[in-house]
Amino acid sequence: MVLDLAAPVGDLARSLIDIPSVSGDEKLIADASEHALQGLAHLTVMRDGDAIVARTDTGATERVIIAGHLDTVPIASNVPAVVKDDLLFGRGAVDMKAGVAVQLSLAAEVTHPRRDVTWVWYDHEEVESHKSGLGRLMRNHADLLQGDFAVVCEPTDGLIEGGCNGTMRVEITIPGITAHSARSWKGTNAIHASAPVLNVLRSYEARTASVEGLDYREGLLAVGIRGGIAGNVVPDSCVVTVNFRYAPDRTPEQAFAHITETFSDAVPPGTDISAVDHADACRPGLDSPGARELVDAVSRTGSPAPRAKLGWTDVARFGARGIPAVNYGPGDPELAHTDNEHVSISQIESVRKGLHAWLTT
Repeated sequence: MVLDLAAPVGDLARSLIDIPSVSGDEKLIADASEHALQGLAHLTVMRDGDAIVARTDTGATERVIIAGHLDTVPIASNVPAVVKDDLLFGRGAVDMKAGVAVQLSLAAEVTHPRRDVTWVWYDHEEVESHKSGLGRLMRNHADLLQGDFAVVCEPTDGLIEGGCNGTMRVEITIPGITAHSARSWKGTNAIHASAPVLNVLRSYEARTASVEGLDYREGLLAVGIRGGIAGNVVPDSCVVTVNFRYAPDRTPEQAFAHITETFSDAVPPGTDISAVDHADACRPGLDSPGARELVDAVSRTGSPAPRAKLGWTDVARFGARGIPAVNYGPGDPELAHTDNEHVSISQIESVRKGLHAWLTT
């Protein structure tokens, strides 16, 4: 398919939806996007697999990164796209082909931005983290992804969501002593010994931390429990899996220390607490000049004030490289991945207007 980057941004979003791009099958949409971008003299275009980087080089003193992913979750009879009044329906309408359309449209039109721009489109966002096209770009082409500030066009309902919470998953392994269940007093039941851990979680009061003027609500909860090997054996081990969503004023080390301190009086001797999965938090960086100007530009479109991103997004990959980042894109995130996925065309146009003003005035 040939993409017309000069078309109205709603029409461009519809064309993108009509190119199926389930994770692992992004080649067609990457081909179409690369072909459209290669014809733009003001951009230097590079491709890595099904990820694309296009850069301006005006000599500006500031460089910003504007990124978005090309893939979607599996299609549910919602391709090709359908337009009903102001609403655009189809897989990826929200997550995140509307945002990609904004990127492509602006990359074509803004030939002399006030600040140099590195445009990034990448594959494999909707699957395991180790497959991420953005992660691959950062490993293979770190020099091309340097910048002072980043915007990820994930759906935010048209307002700025700064940074993101971090997430850490730990396994609390509680020891016991095995025995026949007919003589249970001969053993120590590890599942029973997990009760104090669950009681701590039941009474835990989540902290709300203010970071650069945004309020990040934390959370600590059990997301899994396992133990026992048979119906007639006292279990000698019980593993409680706990997820900690932590604010970006904590480092990963501080987050883990908080977990171990929280359970220090609730676990028996010999208990092991180990982190099994982790993704960094990201500060919003709203105190930087570029970020303040983005907030001003977006506010002129009638968008509410910025808020904290409570989930995790790829802004954290930029934060880990010392690049403050925000999420800003069209679409209600609660509609992402639903069979009824849809976005307001007027909101796509509004987000485009906000980013256009930021890049040009």
